[in-house]
Amino acid sequence: MPEHGTRAAEPAPGQPAQTAQHKLPARPASGLAPPLWQQLQATAQALQGVRQGQSLTALLEAVDAALRPGVQALTFQVLRRLGQAQALRQLLARRAPPPAADALLCSALALGCESADTPYEIHTLVDQAVEAAKRHPATRGQAAFLNACLRRFLREREALTQAIAHDPVAQWNHPLWWIERLQKDHPGHWQAILRQANTRAPMALRINLQRTDKAHYQQALAAAGMQASWVSSHGLVMARACPVQQLPGFAQGQVSVQDGAAQLAAPLLLQGLVPRSASQKGAAPVPLRVLDACAAPGGKTAHLLELLQPQDRVVAIDIDASRCERIHQNLQRLGLQAQVLVADAAQSAQWWPQHCQSQLFDAILLDAPCTASGIVRRHPDVRWLRRATDVAQLGQRQSALLAALWPLLKPGGQLLYCTCSVFKAEGSEQIQTFVARNTDAVLAPSPGHLLPPIGANGTPVPDNPLSDHDSFFYALLQKRLLA
Repeated sequence: MPEHGTRAAEPAPGQPAQTAQHKLPARPASGLAPPLWQQLQATAQALQGVRQGQSLTALLEAVDAALRPGVQALTFQVLRRLGQAQALRQLLARRAPPPAADALLCSALALGCESADTPYEIHTLVDQAVEAAKRHPATRGQAAFLNACLRRFLREREALTQAIAHDPVAQWNHPLWWIERLQKDHPGHWQAILRQANTRAPMALRINLQRTDKAHYQQALAAAGMQASWVSSHGLVMARACPVQQLPGFAQGQVSVQDGAAQLAAPLLLQGLVPRSASQKGAAPVPLRVLDACAAPGGKTAHLLELLQPQDRVVAIDIDASRCERIHQNLQRLGLQAQVLVADAAQSAQWWPQHCQSQLFDAILLDAPCTASGIVRRHPDVRWLRRATDVAQLGQRQSALLAALWPLLKPGGQLLYCTCSVFKAEGSEQIQTFVARNTDAVLAPSPGHLLPPIGANGTPVPDNPLSDHDSFFYALLQKRLLA
């Protein structure tokens, strides 16, 4: 599943990429941007990889450093207009050309759509797309075909666009099953959700209150010539995205990149939980034990530690060793410590007795694997990678995790279930089923489905008045005390 909250924003064509996990090398020594035909070649190759089921994040990592910023920006735009582009290609050529040529043709059509966010003039795009075809052996034989299709698109663009106006996939640039599920789940808001999914995501930050405070970070931003809007005591949205290394205090652990919706997790889980007073007067409070299941890349783990007391203990679990290394790196930058385990959270018998001495937790955060349908602004490939059957399959995984982790929670403790999904099968329906099956589970007041256009439960999100955040689902479950 894509990692939500870590990708800041895609760059504009020709601008550096802004990611929390990768510092992209500088441009060639000449200072000149790579030619557009070369960027289009790499963009088409990335699209072809996505069509073959590969993650765009991995595909972009393989792109040459000098090309990567522009290719990332172009590929994001292509994926946000792919439904429209594919419908246009079907009008221009009923029979699809070979995959490499089709990917290049659809890339050019997506970037040439009237509503596409691209600085390149349409005739330049067409010329450079044909040049890209001529310069690659996989597409050289179809260069004349691409030229004919794109020249016809130039001549008949308005009529062709009108011909696909009533095609829902072309209109909304999402798979039909995705659109229909949203219509069913959110009949009053599905259009706004799809519109928001095709926009750029803002760069949101969370300051580390153990290293700085709001006033001092405001001063640091002003000194760096950066503008941002505060949306809570520790969260802000940048007016303009930038490479994370340019953020004041980033290397010193003063700030992290995390979407505003994701920043709600730690405070929600910890609300009402305070260190229990020791039985003897003057003794130190008993530390809280907190579990962060499915924790990578560690943004929520870090936020929990920033809010907890030094004596409290956090265990962070992820099934992937390389992703656990990311947790270590993030915590090290922030000056924080947690017990990090490489394990399957659903197989608690394999790690809980040995590494946690079978001690129950006061609080559990379950950021469950899901379709990632709520973070498609940051990961536009997700909509084209997912299949309708994935929802049910991931739902089974979510149910298994809830069933495995609930016994590890103390009576009186709290479990926060969250997904970065807009689908009710991964949110409210999952929790309704769980509560019905577990009589000791009480659903506490929770945001529920947090959707960018409408906020929590149809009202503005109190600590994010801009309402410009990823889509999440939150349910806070409390475990009844023993009679």
